[in-house]
Amino acid sequence: MGDSTLIQGRYRLLERIGRGGMGEVWRARDESLGRRVAVKCLKPLGTGHDHSFTRVLRERFRREARVAAALQHRGVTVVHDFGESDGVLFLVMELLEGRDLSRLLEDNKHHPLPVPDVVDIGEQVASALAYTHEQGIVHRDLKPANIVRLADGTVKICDFGIARLGHDVGFTARLTGTGIAMGTPHYMSPEQIGGDDVDRRSDLYSLGCVLYEIATGVPPFDLDDAWAILVGHRDTEPEPPRTHRAELPAYLDRIILDLLAKRPDQRPDDARELGRRITAGRTAPAYAPAVPAPRTRMPEPVGGRAALPSWTHGMTTGHKATGTGLRSTPPDPAAGLSGEWIPRPAGDEAAAPAPAPDERPDPAPEEAAALAGRHSAGVNLGRLGRWEEALALHRAVAAERERLLGPDHPDTLASRYEVAFTLSRTGYAADALRAYKRVAEARIRVLGTDHADTLAVRQEMAYALGRLGRHADAHQVYTSVLAARERVMGADHPDTLRCRHNLAFNLGRLGRPEDAHRMAREVAAARARVLGPEHPDTLVTRYEVAYELSRLDRWQEALVTYREVAEARESALGPDHPDTLAARYEMGISLGRLGRSTEALALYQELIDDRTRAQGPEHPETLRARHGLGVNLGRLGRWEEALAESREVCAIRERVLGPDHPDTLVSRREVAVGLGWLGRWAAALTEYRRVAAARERVLGPDHPDTLAGRDDEAHCLEQLGRGAEAVELYRRVAVQRGAGAR
Repeated sequence: MGDSTLIQGRYRLLERIGRGGMGEVWRARDESLGRRVAVKCLKPLGTGHDHSFTRVLRERFRREARVAAALQHRGVTVVHDFGESDGVLFLVMELLEGRDLSRLLEDNKHHPLPVPDVVDIGEQVASALAYTHEQGIVHRDLKPANIVRLADGTVKICDFGIARLGHDVGFTARLTGTGIAMGTPHYMSPEQIGGDDVDRRSDLYSLGCVLYEIATGVPPFDLDDAWAILVGHRDTEPEPPRTHRAELPAYLDRIILDLLAKRPDQRPDDARELGRRITAGRTAPAYAPAVPAPRTRMPEPVGGRAALPSWTHGMTTGHKATGTGLRSTPPDPAAGLSGEWIPRPAGDEAAAPAPAPDERPDPAPEEAAALAGRHSAGVNLGRLGRWEEALALHRAVAAERERLLGPDHPDTLASRYEVAFTLSRTGYAADALRAYKRVAEARIRVLGTDHADTLAVRQEMAYALGRLGRHADAHQVYTSVLAARERVMGADHPDTLRCRHNLAFNLGRLGRPEDAHRMAREVAAARARVLGPEHPDTLVTRYEVAYELSRLDRWQEALVTYREVAEARESALGPDHPDTLAARYEMGISLGRLGRSTEALALYQELIDDRTRAQGPEHPETLRARHGLGVNLGRLGRWEEALAESREVCAIRERVLGPDHPDTLVSRREVAVGLGWLGRWAAALTEYRRVAAARERVLGPDHPDTLAGRDDEAHCLEQLGRGAEAVELYRRVAVQRGAGAR
């Protein structure tokens, strides 16, 4: 085929824009509709195949093309038409005006992509894979060249259907007659290399390879010998991406390594779970460094190359994209958040024996013991903060216990409870709430409404409601559980006090700081009496007392309480423990609010050094301390220094957290404040507008933070002498506030 060829009297080929193992891609014009399209022409198979094989291939092509054409998702390339012309099979697809990831890396001189771009690409591809996998379609050849990013930022996966066709013909997991495999060794899953059946989790492994490369600049196994690459995928644990690029967020490092697990059952369950994990990490990054999980070491190959399937011998490397090598501390009270929810101790089940409702035979003792051991292992993984691994293990144990013991057996419900608990601690509050509800209904039915386990799961339901912002609903559940705990266990039982602490916290979120402060003081006194004045639970409640004092503008009392908590935590936990550092940070806020900015400045300087040593220079909490330093430099009138500090923190936050993250926007606003104090109002207006636009995009036009940003913008216009524009903007904000209040 050549330039100006007309296919089926309709599609005119204009320019070849790509060539691959199975054919060519042409820029073309649909003469019937007058639109630009892309036409992929598959290479003829040649004379080596008999007519019956060719006939079967054509039928499979038509079937797979119909499947591809039926896919309707913004992340999947649209297939318009398909057919055969002069013995050549072809697909007509939307013409993508963008660059594939291979080209993006090449244009970036083989440097990794910015972190926000990596996260955004991963999130969009996960969404597209979730959709296609739910349609029963596995791509089988996911690689940078098959992922295109359009000019508007939309990411699309190409070649669905083509990859499946290649598999049917025998390209994907075997050599062609030329000795070149379809698919590139750099992105093939271990099961694909072994010639085993592949499912959606093979695509997830390939996506892990892609994310690894665009995040670090090199594939996970960057070797020149194809066989060595295949052995690497099968037998060698990849180096963590952060060893190549320390600035990568810990959650992203963990996700990529989980995608690259050797066994499919060790990877995320599906692409939708992967998408949730990316979203949770992007919107609420973990403040504690991730604990590296031990990776399973696969058996060493025996007998050299013979350990791999024969089809891999002589395989070339092909093309790769480049050629070169929880617990969080409480956030700033100024943001309206404080303290922490207090979960029950992980694994504290106190399950009373109860008969299973069905008459299943008891499992063998060794089988029950093995499940109990795996259950405990999941609990311990949670204690170490390795929640994703804990979730996978608890799900597996729950399914096995349900099969052996029945859905309402206490052991099954204990595992279901742990699944919900782990979902809650990994940011999936809505999923956790649904799971808790099912466990609560079963426990009420089997154990009764006042059983300790029933109350425990209902209390966790309230926790999940709070995380979802449904504080009024959470209040009702906490109040009901507290009444039952006091009736059954007594007012001073640790579980009763835990419930009262959470109720106090929730009162604060309901805008009742006086009630929250009163109840928190009562709980702190009771915990000191029952558990001791320096017990971690006592100190957590005293921390909450201090926060409610700050909300009541009783800053001197808040400072004294925070200082006492910090000293006690340093004695019990050590000076570098996150809880100790969190209390010291709150001391700095209190000092600043009291006008003692010189003291606050000294405290923040020490805290930055300690945070950097303990958690790293780009950890979100280190940056939060640096933000506090900049604020107090401004309060002392040192605006040039304050502006420089704010700009640097803003740049790091934008790179690490993303341009629209709340912390980034807080820093950008601080840059604008500094510019304003230095009389540079035009530059300040630009920054204020960026903040307001981002908040409107993320939070909506009527959100209080968005409206506050518009107020800042109007004030800036006023300072620039643009009074009419300022008045109009003030009026618009007032109308929106009034509409929101109704």
